[in-house]
Amino acid sequence: MQEQTDIIVVGAGPAGLAFCRALAGSPLNISVVEVHQPEVLADPPYDGREIALTHPSKAILENLGIWQRFPADEVHYLRAASVLNGDSPFRLHFPVPTQNSHRQAIDTLGYLVPNHIIRRAAYEAVQGQENLRWHTGRRVVACQSDAASAQVTLDNGDTISGKLLVAADSRFSFIRRTMGIAADTHEFGRNVLVFRLEHELSNDHTASECFFYGSTLALLPLTDHLTNCVVTLDSRKAPELLAMDGETLANHIAAQVGHRYGAMKLVSSVHDYPLVGVHARRFYTNRCALIGDAACGMHPVTAHGYNLGLQSQEILSRLILR
Repeated sequence: MQEQTDIIVVGAGPAGLAFCRALAGSPLNISVVEVHQPEVLADPPYDGREIALTHPSKAILENLGIWQRFPADEVHYLRAASVLNGDSPFRLHFPVPTQNSHRQAIDTLGYLVPNHIIRRAAYEAVQGQENLRWHTGRRVVACQSDAASAQVTLDNGDTISGKLLVAADSRFSFIRRTMGIAADTHEFGRNVLVFRLEHELSNDHTASECFFYGSTLALLPLTDHLTNCVVTLDSRKAPELLAMDGETLANHIAAQVGHRYGAMKLVSSVHDYPLVGVHARRFYTNRCALIGDAACGMHPVTAHGYNLGLQSQEILSRLILR
């Protein structure tokens, strides 16, 4: 089957779906290619990742009608943050702000929302969008472009042609690579383990970033007594922590932070991700543009991966609609 459209979006993750939503109501027809089936997009599983969102990102998500779909108890307020270095008694502290750069009153540094909640809300937001045509459960196996159009071939032999191909297919983007866009890739030789811990004492909605020799521990406050734990360590040492039972792992983290949260308890599954940073050397070629992690896949210590992804889709969609 051959399909003709205006825009081809490859990847229905949070960046790709936000881009589709930004073009709702426009006369442009959009074909979306996504490897996952609709039931996975509608109810993605918990993956351990809590996404830090800035105030500008919140504004973008509100304008797209995505933020309003987050359950109130899944939006967590980041009031303040501290950075600690090993056993040093000193810390770099970022207090509760009073206003942003536009002198508007604020009372949080930002927000934390689970990744699977963002994905679910973004998918809900585009349901019923009349200018979308879905190709779920499909992979792109070939793509090409010239000065006038772009074309992708799917794994079932179907082809889709359009005026613009948008790559939103992760930091390991097949589209970016196949379209000849070079990227600087850095494998850090480190893994990140993410999980949730309940604890006896309040976290005061303050994030902590603890730098130790050989590892980093980030504690991201959710509720007063629930924290997302992010452990970054040498990939060779990750299996040791993964082999720990819940009680041993919780006690290990409690000891690392000097028991300042009191007793801790593991209350989620543990998820393990290898760390790979990617930065495309350019963000477009003939009839093709990159957004989200396909353009720039950041180290999680920056806490700005999805914030940058939202900005990338916002810029591209604005230019298209201009």
